[in-house]
Amino acid sequence: MDDGITIAFDNKELLSGVCGANDGNLRVIEGSLGGFITARGNEIHFESRDEIGIKRFRTMMDNLITAVKEGEQPSADYIRALAEGMPKSASEEKDSSYFRDSMIQIPHGFNRVYPRTRNQAEYIQGMRENDICFCIGPAGTGKTFLAIAHALQMMLSKKTRKLVLTRPVVEAGENLGFLPGDLAQKIDPYLKPLYDAMESLIPYDVINRMEETRSIEIAPLAYMRGRSLNDCMVILDEAQNTTKEQMKMFLTRIGSGTRAIITGDTTQIDLPRKNESGLLHALEILREVEGLNFSFLHTGDVARNPLIKKIIQAYDEREK
Repeated sequence: MDDGITIAFDNKELLSGVCGANDGNLRVIEGSLGGFITARGNEIHFESRDEIGIKRFRTMMDNLITAVKEGEQPSADYIRALAEGMPKSASEEKDSSYFRDSMIQIPHGFNRVYPRTRNQAEYIQGMRENDICFCIGPAGTGKTFLAIAHALQMMLSKKTRKLVLTRPVVEAGENLGFLPGDLAQKIDPYLKPLYDAMESLIPYDVINRMEETRSIEIAPLAYMRGRSLNDCMVILDEAQNTTKEQMKMFLTRIGSGTRAIITGDTTQIDLPRKNESGLLHALEILREVEGLNFSFLHTGDVARNPLIKKIIQAYDEREK
């Protein structure tokens, strides 16, 4: 059995980028894979008697080397996400190129967007391969963020003419009528999360330019009634708060050349009666319809903050 693997570098900048500050990246890899890593001179040695661990290390290094050559500065989160997708046993041996294959490169964007988990990678592939994609998962799993990243890539690559973002306006403890301002100002807090996602992905002046040319539209779901959406990307966020009638109305707005992404968290339904949720109803009656894709994210896919994962688990345990 091999005791490990040694990788030699002929470029100090490449070696430095892979190792990270104070060899921090190597310590993260050790924590993810086990084994023992040493960096001496122009070589990195991974010591392990685990054949699968050695293969995982080799694949991770190949990915990191490619990322550094492309101008990336791999972070600890990037490496943890990369490790999550590596095969952990011989029976789980898979092509781990899915991690880079699922990368989202947005023209004029700040950074490449990578999936943090295998489920997120499959979600991205589902959006690419299907006209209508549902994604269900708890808070912090990247449902909306990845949907908007994919849509912006399509929009700014000129693969679609328009991006439409919509949400149902449902109060969660506050009444819309008592909020200050005119209708546009009342609606703005409901749509702000969509702006937050876009602003973290592309410069504000690009968003402004898209709004000025009317190539991006953000509107409440109620404004979709009677419309026909053709040749565009449509994202319905917070779909758990749609009624059955609203969900049917939205799905029947989708016209020729349009792709739709529907995201929601079935544990955060703010409707008076949960059994009226259009998302739950759609899951029940549409799961077998050919051409639709359903992606499910779980607590293990939470990427927003490690504490969020623990909070969700605590709530789930109490409810059980």
